[in-house]
Amino acid sequence: MGRITALFKADGSETDNRYSISEWWLEPKTKGPGAHCHDEDDVFYVLAGTMSFLLETEWIDASAGSFVLVPGGTTHDFENRSPERAGVLNFSAPGGFEPNMPAISQWFAQYPPGDTDG
Repeated sequence: MGRITALFKADGSETDNRYSISEWWLEPKTKGPGAHCHDEDDVFYVLAGTMSFLLETEWIDASAGSFVLVPGGTTHDFENRSPERAGVLNFSAPGGFEPNMPAISQWFAQYPPGDTDG
């Protein structure tokens, strides 16, 4: 998806749609998916670099080893504002998110992620 890479580690067929696990990597100074909200809970674990997370109206910077919980129904976003590549492991519960990826990939092909402001 341009400067964003997503790789599913466990999908609905493997977890009976109870959860999905995916790895997301953003190149330096790359905006994420944009502020959005969904019913699923998201848990992010920062693998490398520093990822900035929007939780409702507040941005927080989370460095490698940080854990960020986004309860279902919470407006959120993530982006890499740093000069280094950053990655997160995402747990989404319940599962079933991955069938949306073809449409999400197509959207990013039409609207590539831009540069961050910070």
